[in-house]
Amino acid sequence: MTFSIAAIIRELLAPKHILCCSSKLWTTGLQELKRRGKGSRESGAFVLGTEQNGRRRISRFVYYDDLEPDCLNTGVVVMTGEGYGSLWRLCKETGLKVVADIHTHPGVARQSYLDKTNPMVATQGHIAIIVPNFANTPENTGLLGMYEYLGSHNWHDFSGKMVKQKFYIGIWG
Repeated sequence: MTFSIAAIIRELLAPKHILCCSSKLWTTGLQELKRRGKGSRESGAFVLGTEQNGRRRISRFVYYDDLEPDCLNTGVVVMTGEGYGSLWRLCKETGLKVVADIHTHPGVARQSYLDKTNPMVATQGHIAIIVPNFANTPENTGLLGMYEYLGSHNWHDFSGKMVKQKFYIGIWG
């Protein structure tokens, strides 16, 4: 049996969470999304980590434009698919898996029609996170969009107050 004080504390702080991240990694990831989007265009990343008992722990951001250098050139994320091979190789090499994806939007963090119909990972249970205002505003999990893919272009919306129940960001992440 694996014993982890951090896991026990996370369970007490956020008993219904399905995703967790350390504050430091989260802040660094958001700052990098903001930098790559230059404050005026979308940017994004695949979020790699581990999964245990249905809970995912983020350990790394892999930015879309590192996988496909031209994917941010139009102002919105447009991935052709060429970067997925590199992503899957990285997962194999590190032993990590894609636990979510994250991208920025102008204004509020709502899924667009394109987001709904073109999931970055079209696997049931995949989590998509949307950060408002191109990540230009201070982080507030209550403003994030968080969606779980159900299949057939259907999503469960955990946005707003539910994000704090489902996504733990803190020292024990």
